[in-house]
Order: sequence, then structure tokens, then C-alpha cells
Amino acid sequence: MNILVATEKAFAPDAIRQIREVIEAAGFRLTLIENYKNVSELLGAVSDVDAMIVRSDMVTAEVLDSAKKLKIIVRAGAGYDNLDLASCTAHNVVAMNTPGQNSNAVAELVFEMILYHIRGGFSGKSGSELRIKTLGLHGFGNVGKYVADIAKGFGMDIYAYDPLVSERTMKNHGVKQCNSTEQLYSKCRYLSIHVPCNDITRKSIGYELLKSMPKDAVLVNTSRKEIINEEGLLKVFAERPDFSYLSDIEPDCKAVFEEKYKGRYLFTAKKMGAQTEEANINAGVAAARQIVSYFKTGNEKYKVNK
Repeated sequence: MNILVATEKAFAPDAIRQIREVIEAAGFRLTLIENYKNVSELLGAVSDVDAMIVRSDMVTAEVLDSAKKLKIIVRAGAGYDNLDLASCTAHNVVAMNTPGQNSNAVAELVFEMILYHIRGGFSGKSGSELRIKTLGLHGFGNVGKYVADIAKGFGMDIYAYDPLVSERTMKNHGVKQCNSTEQLYSKCRYLSIHVPCNDITRKSIGYELLKSMPKDAVLVNTSRKEIINEEGLLKVFAERPDFSYLSDIEPDCKAVFEEKYKGRYLFTAKKMGAQTEEANINAGVAAARQIVSYFKTGNEKYKVNK
């Protein structure tokens, strides 16, 4: 079996070392294409592989058309909107993700951005503290649980909304359950988003939810930019000088923020949630193990396409 690691953003060297160990121990061969610059390089690389590991790389119908032998592709990370799932199914390719492997890295980034922002970028100006402040978690999956654990260390008052998670689970993490997004947003000064992007969530966070947030509200998005209704967000910014937005991915309306709202936003240069050596290793090795397990035993536990 020929296993391809294809990444525009390369894995950490130690991650590749451990991925290779897992794959070669199973009797398979590892092929690398790292830091490639155009899709033609990827199309050439996939022509003779049985499995693929990718990060944020776009796996389109064109890529799958070129991968005649491909049987499985694993996205090293939780989000998988870069995979064309319908095309994977049409090509009889199993698509998987590696849920939970990047969760702590993303959770820590939430607080790294918040602390930098509320301390004025460490400029020497007076800032504010997190203790006893309200934190809302929109989504209480793997990342949300880590965020809650960190928030407890700051002494924050934590709330969450997730219709798929029980009140008991939230209580076990020291979190109070909200029964709707409206209740969550209206209650919490700090709001951290941890939901996937799909037909239900796309542009679901807009003017009505955001304007209901308390004074000096801070919205933190380490999910996907498409979840935010940017027109509604800009309307809130125009009406509320106290409102701030921190995001792990630049919004399409970035130029408006730069022109009008200096000091009220923070956008990372590129998506940084999983950009730690530990997350690199965790997600990459998990992907390799899932591929080996699939070929050895038929295990499809983390399959995300139908």
C-alpha cells in the first residue's frame, strides 16, 4: 500500500517521523508531497496512491478523478469541509477526520487571543480581567470541553448551548446549560464558537444574536468564517463601539475592519488553531493509525461520508 501525505502546510518534522513509523511498521510505504505550490503537483502525486492524509488541502472531484487507486482519505483534524464528500462517495473513497486531536491547541488559542485583546495588545494601557466574567460556549464538543476546563482556572462563570450534549455532561465540566442560542448570547460577555460549518450553521450568527450580547462583548471564532453573517456583524459594530471580534480566520470584510474599527478586532494571519507541534503530531499519527486500521481490519469508525 502506498500512503501519501499531501500538505500545503507541512507537518512538524517529528510528526512525519512518527507517521512514517506507523505506516512502515504496518508494511506500507509512505510518500510525501509537502509545501506544494499548485494543484498540478497534487494531481500528479495522487495518481498511484491507495490512501491520503491531508490537512487543510482541498480534495476536489478533480483530485479524486486523478486518484484512480485511492480507497481512503483522512483529514488530519476535526473540520473536513475541505473534502468533497459527495465526490468521495461517488469515487468509492472512504473519507475520515481525526476528531479531538487538535482540541487543546484550539482551546488554548481562544484564551491567547482573548488575553492579548483585553490587555490592549500588551501596549502598557490598562486592560481588564477574566475572573467572574461570563463565558458562553456555542457548541460543547471536544474543543468546547477544553475551553471550559481552561476557563475554570480563570474563575469564569461558564455557560454552553449544544442540543446534542446533556445537561449532566455540562455539569460534570462545571458548565451551566442554556436552552437556546438566544439565551446563551444574551447572557455572556465572552462568546466562543465551536460548531461545524454546514447548511444549518452557515451564516447563522448574525445581527439579532450579536446585538443581544452584554456590554463590552467579545465574540471569539476559532471555527469557520462562514458561520458568521458578516453583514449583521458589521451592523453591530457600527451600532456598538463596545463590541469586539476575535477570529482565527480573516473575514471577507477584513478591509472594513481595518478602515473603521482599529483596536476592536484581532485576526490571525492564517488559521492557527491546530498550529502547534503537539497538535501536528496528534492529528497526523491518528490519521496514519486510522488508515492502517482500515486496511487491516476494515475499521470505519471516523468515516464522515455516506
